[in-house]
Amino acid sequence: MKKLTVLLLIFLFSGISYSQFKDYRVKGGVQYNMISPSGELDKNLSSFWARGFLAIELGKYFDVELGGGFMKWKQKDQYNNTTDANLEVDMIPIDVRLRIEPFAPKMKSVNPYFYVGGGVVNHKLKKNPTATTYSHPYDSTELDGWVGYFPAGLGLEIKLSKQFLLDLSVGTAMTLSDKINNLIIGDPKDGWFNYGLGLVVTGKGGKTDSDRDGLYDEDEEDIYGTDPENPDTDGDGLKDGEEVKTYATDPKNPDSDGDALTDGDEVKKYLTKPNNPDTDGDGLRDGAEVTSYMTNPLNADTDGDGLGDGQEVNDFKTDPLKVDTDGDTLGDGDEVVKYKTNPLKADTDNGSVDDGTEVRRGTDPLNPADDVVKEEIKIGEVIVLEGINFETNSARITADSEERLMKAYNTMINNPAIEVEISGHTDSRGSNSKNQTLSEQRASSVKEWLVAKGIDGSRITTVGFGEDKPIAPNDSEENMLKNRRIEFKRTK
Repeated sequence: MKKLTVLLLIFLFSGISYSQFKDYRVKGGVQYNMISPSGELDKNLSSFWARGFLAIELGKYFDVELGGGFMKWKQKDQYNNTTDANLEVDMIPIDVRLRIEPFAPKMKSVNPYFYVGGGVVNHKLKKNPTATTYSHPYDSTELDGWVGYFPAGLGLEIKLSKQFLLDLSVGTAMTLSDKINNLIIGDPKDGWFNYGLGLVVTGKGGKTDSDRDGLYDEDEEDIYGTDPENPDTDGDGLKDGEEVKTYATDPKNPDSDGDALTDGDEVKKYLTKPNNPDTDGDGLRDGAEVTSYMTNPLNADTDGDGLGDGQEVNDFKTDPLKVDTDGDTLGDGDEVVKYKTNPLKADTDNGSVDDGTEVRRGTDPLNPADDVVKEEIKIGEVIVLEGINFETNSARITADSEERLMKAYNTMINNPAIEVEISGHTDSRGSNSKNQTLSEQRASSVKEWLVAKGIDGSRITTVGFGEDKPIAPNDSEENMLKNRRIEFKRTK
């Protein structure tokens, strides 16, 4: 008996599992109990209690159980070993019990429980000892009758299969009579201890959806691996049932398609597909469109320029939110597909006229030679070339000056009869002699650049004026910048 009790306690406190045990509405079973009577006689013989029961589920934590059976109560006088000292009582207990199952909603394979109840038992004395060492005589006036009793105990159900359970239990019962064995020697009343083993058959019942997420608990446990007590296992804002049945997403992964947006945000906020990382098929993941590029994940061409958002970001490095990235009045798509110009550069051919202007007037935006239209330049007319820069204290032309120099080149190419004087000018900082030399060197550098491009050097003369011919006072950075200039003047 002690071993059975220890085994039951071990199961009771170590059997917790995170899954629901109860999924029935009704169950029934049979139990066989070994009985240890607690009457006045000290020696118990092989007493037993065969019991059947039917239980109805009242809720997650409670069952009500109706049971009845047959009990054989056997004792004897421990000081008399003859059979004449044996006592035997036949009993028919009938009771109603309330079973408390505190862990049932969280159990999968075992179910600890407690029970309390009340009932009546019919008892009939079958054998009265004729030889005993007790000084108290047996009461022979009442050999049978009905009496109330109160059972209590604890137990453990172990799931053997979907509908069969093994039941282990220990308990006690106290009657309201001291005449079960017809021997009265003071208090307490007659009663017994019981140690039981049973087999339980559960009804199929209805399937349960404890968290109301649209999935049965049994399916959440066995098929999907989700938490039957949490309607949104992965916390993404969608119920597990919605993920499985409506959106075909993973209810255990908040971002099923790995696009950096939760499934719930995709469905409810952005209206994107939670199982497709690139809803609009533009080559950018939905998450990148929303958080990095601010483009529309439902529109492959957010700015409507004829290039997909992915093409703009990955291939052409243009702005997917601007139709005309370089501001030349041509859409990025037209530049790439129609005109073959550079959508990142307003003047693709560096001919001094932007691509949009060339397209509108009919010249080739890929040919710098036609940027400047042939025009008559008067002798003595001066053209100031702003934006031609040199390295500090040097005559070396910087790379960002070439677009301005192309204007001079195109003027001479388109007017082959003219000759020009290139003059260099400085601001007033530094010595006059140094500025004079620097202005001459810079004028010569511009001539060398044009000659390298194919202009006949005999058409160009150079001169340096140093700081002698300012066009603005040398009293601010802005004015000194104006004075540091290159001028073209037609001489023939």
